[in-house]
Amino acid sequence: MLGLSTFVRNGPVLVGRKVTLRLPRPRDYAEWAKLRGESRGFLEPWEPRWAQDELSHAAWRQRLRRYRGDFAAGLGTPFFVIDKASGSLAGGVTLSNIRHGVSQSATIGYWMGERFAGRGLMAEALDLVVDHCFRTLRLHRLEAACIPENNRSVRVLEKAGFQREGLLRSYLKINGIWQDHFLYALVAGERPGKPD
Repeated sequence: MLGLSTFVRNGPVLVGRKVTLRLPRPRDYAEWAKLRGESRGFLEPWEPRWAQDELSHAAWRQRLRRYRGDFAAGLGTPFFVIDKASGSLAGGVTLSNIRHGVSQSATIGYWMGERFAGRGLMAEALDLVVDHCFRTLRLHRLEAACIPENNRSVRVLEKAGFQREGLLRSYLKINGIWQDHFLYALVAGERPGKPD
């Protein structure tokens, strides 16, 4: 992994061996809508219920406005995961609820298009984001939550060094149902073989 983190005019770009992470752009709409649409059955069990207009251009513009606002305020950073082999959008990783001061923490969420799953792309993307959080943003703690039955997500988090801290009962409304979630966390300096 290259682990390079450079800043361009519109935000950070994180570069690894298999993936590049960058902020979403307005021209990404068609590729995003296609990937999300073809992966709907794969994603729906693990996400909030999709709105009727989930993949519309208007919903995309609203999503971009929210992303830009959070990024400008220092509250979040949305990354699109680009598969370097094909140059295609493969998924996304979002940093949200970024807090500084005594907390120095953030929450990580992610999704992967079905045809890109199982290739190690999300593991590398998560590693790049964790490096960015600890080294560039100087955060101390990262959190992620996943439904206990989401074995893929559990494996990705544990491979990245996250530790399970407990069970959050009825934590998030996923696909229309309040679901329990495992809480995972990673603290700077706790990744084996990784200086933070």
